Formats: sequence, structure tokens, C-alpha cells
Amino acid sequence: MSQIPSAQLFIAPGCQHCPTMLKNLSELIEQGKIACLEIINITVSPERAEELNIRTVPWLVLEGFELGGLRSKSELLSWIDKASSIEGQSAYFEELITAGKISEVQQIIEKKPEHMPALFIIMASKNSNLSVRIGVSAVIEQLSGTEQLAGNISTLGQYCEHETARVRNDACYYLGLSRHSGAEEYIRPLLDDTDDDVKEVAREALNDIAEYTAEALQREGVFNITI
Repeated sequence: MSQIPSAQLFIAPGCQHCPTMLKNLSELIEQGKIACLEIINITVSPERAEELNIRTVPWLVLEGFELGGLRSKSELLSWIDKASSIEGQSAYFEELITAGKISEVQQIIEKKPEHMPALFIIMASKNSNLSVRIGVSAVIEQLSGTEQLAGNISTLGQYCEHETARVRNDACYYLGLSRHSGAEEYIRPLLDDTDDDVKEVAREALNDIAEYTAEALQREGVFNITI
């Protein structure tokens, strides 16, 4: 981990698990695992809770991770270790998607496109289940044609050489969603893939990019005339 993280703990009177969370976090401060801890009572500062759309307490904000409910000391240590890594961001996205918070993942990507490769890790993982991968697809589909997706073409393109056909298939499909000509160099080799499904997705992706490009040129008043 490159630096010691800071944390914010949101609590409320009568919260059964808040004292335990506070105790665990205080011990981690003493051990040098957390730099500083801010305690926010949501009954005193409700506007702070509204900013983060906090729905339950205890609620912990740790270097961009928002963790609701009671967390053991070992769980907290695990999230601290993940705080500065793409693998940690991937684990956080997977937890959000599993909890049905797909829109929150999308909002994070829109604000910080550099976190998008964490979704690709889930896409390629042998351990991610189908429902989570469907959630990843839902997020990326919502970002179709955006700068966030176009800015990650080269990273996503690397997965087009993955040993697993499913991963090549998904990567190719997402590259097509970029609607960007820069994705073509990664998609074209898949026209000769050993897997028929991958070949079909590659053809569709290239067609989608070509159609989108033609429509964009037409909107700009540029016409390709063949004589």
C-alpha cells in the first residue's frame, strides 16, 4: 500500500454496532493502519449523510470505499490493504454489484474513468459468477459511446488475446460499444478467431463502429461519395 488511508465513520445514537466499529477502528489507528478517523453523528450533521446517501449505520468511508454495516477487524484490515490497488477496486465493485448497486458503480466510473479496468478484472476472472459479470455488462452498456469507455480501449484491447474465448468475446463486445475507430485494431484479428461466437461478435462490433462513424460524419455534414 502506497500510503496510510484516512477514514470517516458515520454513527447515530442507539446504533447497536457503532461502538464495536469505533473500537476496531481505534485499535487500527493505534497500530498505524489508519492515519486518522473522523466521527460523524448523522443526527447532528444530517447534511453529511445526505451527501453520501447513507442509509444505515455504522457507515465507513475508507479511501473511496463506502462500507455499510458492522465489519470485523480482519475485514477492515483486508479493505485497508485493498485501498490503493486495482484489485481492491475490483473487489469493491464486485461487492456493490452483488448488492444490486450497479448505478453506484456507474457513477464512480463516470467520475473516475481510471477505475474502469477494475471491471475488466471481474470480466476476466474465473471466480466471478454469471450474475456479477452480467452486472459488469450492464455498467459498460450504460457507458456506450462515452469518453470513459473510449479512454480505456487499449487496456480492454489486451483482453482480446486472452486464452479464454468467453473473455475475448466480452472484450470484443465492449470494444464495439466504444463506438470508436481506435478499437478496430483490436477487433479485426478476432475475425479469424478459433471460436465461432467470437468471430460473430467481432463482425457485429466492426459493423456497429462503422455505422456509428457514418452517422457521425453525416451529422457533421461530411459525406463519403463513391464514384
